[in-house]
Amino acid sequence: MYREIEIDRENLTLMGVKFPSLSALESTANAIGSNMFEGFEPTTELVQLYFDWKTGAVSESSFLTALYANSQK
Repeated sequence: MYREIEIDRENLTLMGVKFPSLSALESTANAIGSNMFEGFEPTTELVQLYFDWKTGAVSESSFLTALYANSQK
């Protein structure tokens, strides 16, 4: 099922998560959109987690642990 996600290009936010540039916002939105075709349902928390991982604020193991924990909800 298609679900629209909130993208604000003017304020550089995706589901409320602030991005440093339009290109970073759009590449993340495209990646999330592609995964949504496979059944992924993004949340603000998951978008923030992905952003933190991509910017190095969260380690890959912490990222994967958080994703697993989220999938168990």
